[in-house]
Amino acid sequence: MAEGLLKSLYGEYYKVYSAGTNPSTLNHYAIKVMAEIGIDISKHRSKSLTEFEGTKFDYVVTVCNGSGDACPFFLGGKNYLHKSFEDPCGFEGTEIDKTKFFRKIRDEMRVWIKSTFQK
Repeated sequence: MAEGLLKSLYGEYYKVYSAGTNPSTLNHYAIKVMAEIGIDISKHRSKSLTEFEGTKFDYVVTVCNGSGDACPFFLGGKNYLHKSFEDPCGFEGTEIDKTKFFRKIRDEMRVWIKSTFQK
């Protein structure tokens, strides 16, 4: 969701990539709640950090739950930014509850991205 939001809001200013330590399939709740705000992430794919080994970045942004120290460290960044967000994939509940929780995290990410990556 963070990749889709950043690309949608500031893609003309930044090249945006995302990766994680345990890539898997794209979560259908993420696809659904992003589509609700006009952002199509259905063609995105989950990528591994190893895919970007040796790549240099101006910014490495981590959005994992917990302190920045708890997130995997990625070499190659000039600047590091961290913001903790709850992992919506671990949320338990009904379909409605899960959708609401994904919306909550999406909206929190959007607010943070807008305040952090200003034009």
